[in-house]
Amino acid sequence: MTFIARIPKIVVALLLIAAITNLLVGVFLRYVMIPVTDSLDLDPIPFTWVEEVGEMLLAYLTLIGAAIGVRERAHFTLHVLKLTPRGFLLVDRVHFVLVTALGLLIAWFGVRLCILNSTLTTPGLQINLAVLYGAAVVGGLLLAVYAVSMIVAPTRPTADLLH
Repeated sequence: MTFIARIPKIVVALLLIAAITNLLVGVFLRYVMIPVTDSLDLDPIPFTWVEEVGEMLLAYLTLIGAAIGVRERAHFTLHVLKLTPRGFLLVDRVHFVLVTALGLLIAWFGVRLCILNSTLTTPGLQINLAVLYGAAVVGGLLLAVYAVSMIVAPTRPTADLLH
């Protein structure tokens, strides 16, 4: 089960490596290869695909990363109320119910966007736009699953969060 739980983190790490590589390739093509092809009077190397790939990588990276942040309790919290441990647990669970609802809403709109844009493709690589909007589906569902897991079995005891 631990390997399955690590899959989103592995995916985010791979997406991050791919995004950095994509960015470096784009910079190389723009600032090195354009002057080279211009000076040698060659046809330019098209690199419009770099933006499309970067956009898709960033969408998946952001939405999967947000879900991981929920599970790891990495998002910002502000404790302004003095609550008992039981009161804090209640507020914490209500919070994760709202996060679950938000994740499901994101996934639902993501599915609608996938269906709506399933006949369209990106201009450079001709990738179906449903692949891009699939990030909302994946991220929203993962967000909902992680939020439900925090309701059922929080990662830290309530007393630790009060300090």
